[in-house]
Amino acid sequence: MSPPAIEARALRKSFDGRPVLDGLDLTVPTGTLLALLGPNGCGKTTTVRILTTLLIPDGGTARVAGHDVRAEPSAVRRAIGLTAQQASVDELLTGRENLELFAGLNQLGRKEARRRAAELLEKFRLTDAADRRAGDYSGGMRRRLDLAVSMVGAPRILFLDEPTTGLDPRSRADLWDVVRDLVRDGTTILLTTQYLDEADQLADRVAIIGGGRVIEEDTPDGLKRRIGTERLRLTMTRPEHAHSAVALQPGTHLEPETGEVVVALRGPDHLRQVLDDFHRAGLGVASVSLAAPTLDDVFFQLTDKEPVA
Repeated sequence: MSPPAIEARALRKSFDGRPVLDGLDLTVPTGTLLALLGPNGCGKTTTVRILTTLLIPDGGTARVAGHDVRAEPSAVRRAIGLTAQQASVDELLTGRENLELFAGLNQLGRKEARRRAAELLEKFRLTDAADRRAGDYSGGMRRRLDLAVSMVGAPRILFLDEPTTGLDPRSRADLWDVVRDLVRDGTTILLTTQYLDEADQLADRVAIIGGGRVIEEDTPDGLKRRIGTERLRLTMTRPEHAHSAVALQPGTHLEPETGEVVVALRGPDHLRQVLDDFHRAGLGVASVSLAAPTLDDVFFQLTDKEPVA
C-alpha cells in the first residue's frame, strides 16, 4: 500500500493561550477525498494552514506527500494546491491571463503556460469566458477559476477550504462535478465545508472535529449507521414555534436551512408521544415526514452544536 498523502499526529496549536488544536490525528489515503467537519472555530482552517505550511504548529507532527511540514516546507508546497476561503484571482485580469500569470509563477515557459491555461480553461468549463475579466464572472465561475489556478502546477494533493461558501445551488453542483473529476483523476483532496450535504455527496471519509481533535471518522454511510434510528421531520404551522418545539423534546434540533424540527425517534410509540406533546403545548404541526439519518443528525449528536451558516 502507498503511504498516506496526508498524515498528522498529535497536532497542537493555541492562540492567545486558547487551545484550538489539542492532539489532532488525521490520515488521508492517497487518491481519496476526506471532508473535515466541525463547528465554526473548531480548528478546521487552522489544520489546513498547518498542513499547507502557512502556520507552524505548537506541537505534534505532520507529513504531506511524504514531507515534514516543518523540516521540508518547500517540498510540501511543490506537491500541493490550495483553494482558500478568499479567492486568489486578480479580477482585473481575464481568466486566461490569471492562469498564464500563475503558470509563469510556477516557472512554466510562455508556450507551456499558454498550453496549460487552455487545458485548464476547458477542464473547468471556462473556455467561453476565457477572455472576459474575472471581475465580470459569476460567483461560481470565479470559484472554478480559483480552483483552476490551484491546479496550474498539477499538484498531487489539493486543499479546499470551504470552497462553495456563498454559492447558489446550481454553482455548488457544478463545482461538485469538477471536484469529482479531480478525485477520479487521482488527486487527493482535503475538504473543509460547512455544508453537510456537500460532505455526504463528495467524501470517501468524513472526520468530525470537536474539542481540538478528531472525535469521529468513518465513511458517510458508516457514520449515519451509527445513529441507527429514523428521524421525524416536522414543519411547524407558525415558524416562531420551532424553537419552543426543540426546547420541549430532548434529542431534537432545528435545521437552520429548512426551518424543520428534527426529532430522533426512539420507536413507533415515541412518534405519537411527540405529536401529543406538541398538541398539548399549543404548537401546531403543518407537515410530518420520516427520514433515514443524515450527516446533519450525526453532526448534531457528536458536537451538540448547530452549524453556523
